[in-house]
Amino acid sequence: MKHFPILLIFAYFAACTAPTRNELPSLPVGGIAAFYDTSLKPFYHGVASGDPLHDAVIIWTRVTPEDSLDAIPVGWEISTTADFQTVSQSGSFETTPGRDYTVKVDVQGLEPDTYYYYRFKALQAVSATGRTRTAPLGEVEKMKFAVASCSNYEAGYFNAYGRIAKRQDLNAVLHLGDYIYEYEPGKYGDTTINRTHYPAREIVTLADYRLRYSQYRLDKDLAAAHAQHPFITTWDDHEIANNSYAEGAQNHQPSEGDYMTRKEVARKAYYEWLPVRGSAGQDLYRHFSFGDLADLVMLDERLAGRTAQADSLSDPSLQDSTRTMLGKPQLEWLEGQLSNSKATWKIIGNQVIYSYLNWGTPTFNINLDSWDGYPIEQRRIARFIQNNNIENVVFVTGDTHSSWAFEVSVDPFNDYDPASGEGAFAVEFGTTSINSSNSNERFPTDSVKAHEEKIVNSEINPHLKYANLRDHGYLVITLAPGSAQADWYYVDTLKEPSTNESLGKSVSVRSGEVRLNL
Repeated sequence: MKHFPILLIFAYFAACTAPTRNELPSLPVGGIAAFYDTSLKPFYHGVASGDPLHDAVIIWTRVTPEDSLDAIPVGWEISTTADFQTVSQSGSFETTPGRDYTVKVDVQGLEPDTYYYYRFKALQAVSATGRTRTAPLGEVEKMKFAVASCSNYEAGYFNAYGRIAKRQDLNAVLHLGDYIYEYEPGKYGDTTINRTHYPAREIVTLADYRLRYSQYRLDKDLAAAHAQHPFITTWDDHEIANNSYAEGAQNHQPSEGDYMTRKEVARKAYYEWLPVRGSAGQDLYRHFSFGDLADLVMLDERLAGRTAQADSLSDPSLQDSTRTMLGKPQLEWLEGQLSNSKATWKIIGNQVIYSYLNWGTPTFNINLDSWDGYPIEQRRIARFIQNNNIENVVFVTGDTHSSWAFEVSVDPFNDYDPASGEGAFAVEFGTTSINSSNSNERFPTDSVKAHEEKIVNSEINPHLKYANLRDHGYLVITLAPGSAQADWYYVDTLKEPSTNESLGKSVSVRSGEVRLNL
């Protein structure tokens, strides 16, 4: 661990403020600049951290120059104290237009389970200070994750991110995808609140995706959550296009160019703008260890190996063994992670619902974009967990804009006893959306409540123990050696900024069991 006198640090930072210029055109002052808070110049997008290990963490920022520059040297420092009186490490990073002026540093040699503070300097300015936390090592008594998904700028205010930012008890935030939405203004959202997507078109090109991330990252609530906690993220479909898979997407049309090109530029922008370890050429699925208490595997259920969705339940390809959600390399990697884990809890960061689910509506029952549309691979994972007696598997899931609690069974009618829970082999907790629309944006709340009662603990879903299709917010998972608990927190409105939230439901499971305690 390195320590530097304060005067030397100031001198070092001063050396990191002289950018290299050339005759590139000036950056626009309109457009995305309309969202800038000038008091943050040139660090308008704040700071962020992510992918914490016991001895390392990613720190992130973005420098926005007034004129286009070939390169900008950026100083950084990290400390165990918010006043930076003692600096643990410092360094320099050169950012360029080729990475959209983003800065991502993998800081190594840190202490486990330690809060760190970090900041950047460039263009004669100092960024806001961020707080992060490394993963624990060895014996761990308690951990907490916030779980988030589905944040659509046009759907309302990001009040749930603001509530996450205020929490002081989290080890990390797990974001399970749909961090941005690709749609043009007015396509999918609330047109009454003046939160309009930028740029004013469906995003297709690298420049488009970069601008959309820029807009989202300028949101004050999202920026505050990133500044307060390390994020562990994965993408779902809207980071590329709706219902995306490895070779195509429902929301990609021939007039929008080559899908593979679109996918690759979307990946590049994601790795630039999110504090995730690695680069666009690497796989996103990865593993995190939190001492002896938990192992976390974050899956990629879109781009690594997913084949096209089936057209219907009668599609003969539905039961084809070549239909995959993960693809062979990722599936074998997942099995290895589960079988080799010595931790009490095995957490699977999962974009779409793994459990069998009948939505119970006249026009929509089985979602073929979820694991139910990939039954061969779904059953293989179930058999692997059961045959290897792997205990304490917890799926955490996003995507549906609804809250769920399952005693997991892929065949709840033949392999599961609802009275005892026998036959279930894991539990699954689904988080609602930060703000993306759910059922009571389309139907009366009383009708939605009645539908929840219809599908929970019912003949069509005997293993489904809790559902909320109405409220927006986030999930908190609390892990201890003897239990895991899911707490759903809901915000009171999306229509205006608000600091109000309420605890909507708590569900727990004891170690070694799959029976949910409601």
